[in-house]
Amino acid sequence: MATYTYKARSRRGEILQDEIEGESTVAVAAELRQRGLFVIDIKEQGMAQRDILAPFKRVKLADVVVFTRQFATMIGAGMPVVRALYVSEEQTDNKKLKEAISRVRRDVEAGLALSEALARHPDIFSRLYVEMVKAGEVGGVLDEILLRVAAQLEKDQELRRKVKSAMTYPIVVLVLAVLAASFMLIFIVPIFAKMFKDLGGTLPLPTRIAMALSNILTSPFGILLYVALAAAVYGFLRWKDTERGRRVWGRVVLRIPARIGDIVQKVALARFARNLSALSAAGVPILQALEITATSSGNWVIERALLASRDSIRQGIPIYKPLEAEPVFPPMVTRMIAVGEETGDLDGMLVKIAEFYESEVEAAVKALTSIIEPLMIVVVGGIVGGIIIAMYLPMFEIYNLVK
Repeated sequence: MATYTYKARSRRGEILQDEIEGESTVAVAAELRQRGLFVIDIKEQGMAQRDILAPFKRVKLADVVVFTRQFATMIGAGMPVVRALYVSEEQTDNKKLKEAISRVRRDVEAGLALSEALARHPDIFSRLYVEMVKAGEVGGVLDEILLRVAAQLEKDQELRRKVKSAMTYPIVVLVLAVLAASFMLIFIVPIFAKMFKDLGGTLPLPTRIAMALSNILTSPFGILLYVALAAAVYGFLRWKDTERGRRVWGRVVLRIPARIGDIVQKVALARFARNLSALSAAGVPILQALEITATSSGNWVIERALLASRDSIRQGIPIYKPLEAEPVFPPMVTRMIAVGEETGDLDGMLVKIAEFYESEVEAAVKALTSIIEPLMIVVVGGIVGGIIIAMYLPMFEIYNLVK
């Protein structure tokens, strides 16, 4: 199917310009007439008009949050869904999100439910998002559910920001240290190496090591080394997305020392509690809510535990019972879930669990950052300083070398 741009007049006399997919110009014209539009012009969109970088562009979570809040406000004010989508499309700056909203609007105009139209864009609207919208449509409280979705996304965005703030600094510093060391080994060390070679004599061991590394990096093998390193990182990221990779990495990441594994577990628990609470409050059946929460938890261990608990819950066993057998769920979590089920306030208890672990993540991230910052200074100083010292050690013996 090709993409066509059309210009048409509505029954109210408004001139509309938009894009639509169809098998041919005739098919597109027929579909527009079925919508009650008077077709003025139809043109097939050429390759030059298409964005060849579109597959590599992503929609930020912040953009989805803004769209959801605006959309909820307009729905709550009594604006029809299609009209609200029109306005949201005009106010959205992100091109990929704008295109997705346009397609959602056209699908709704064609008769699809809003949740079904959103489900056609899983890379932008998660299954949790779609199921909550579907529950809002069934219950007739779409505006309230959309506000809950926006609040849920904002909490998730804040949680991600806290974790990224702890990881960004050491990654950036480490990359800069590697680049600085590579620059010195490739461009600076060879100058000293030539001078030492002309003087003759036996060089200190650190100097010989630095010169050997410089020879490797300045040779064709050095380029292959960098390519192999980049390929290894890319291969690891691809492997981590496979089923086996998710299973292995889900276990390994929880055992990483230096508080990293602890932070990963707390992030996953906070996301689990927050998502299950949102779905349950929206009226999604508990078994379906557990399945959606499992797939959006971000950790294979928690996902497996939640999916395994469904069979027990289907038989009438309380939610906390099968979770007690899973080490990844601390006793505090299962006890609070048990109290929530007994008092009929499971949603409220899950929110308290999420708030507790979100505060724990914030405190753990601050503690980890306070440890990482001086550690990275030592690492960078050791790498760069080691190369400088290795190059200046022969200077202490240069008088003997000259004689």
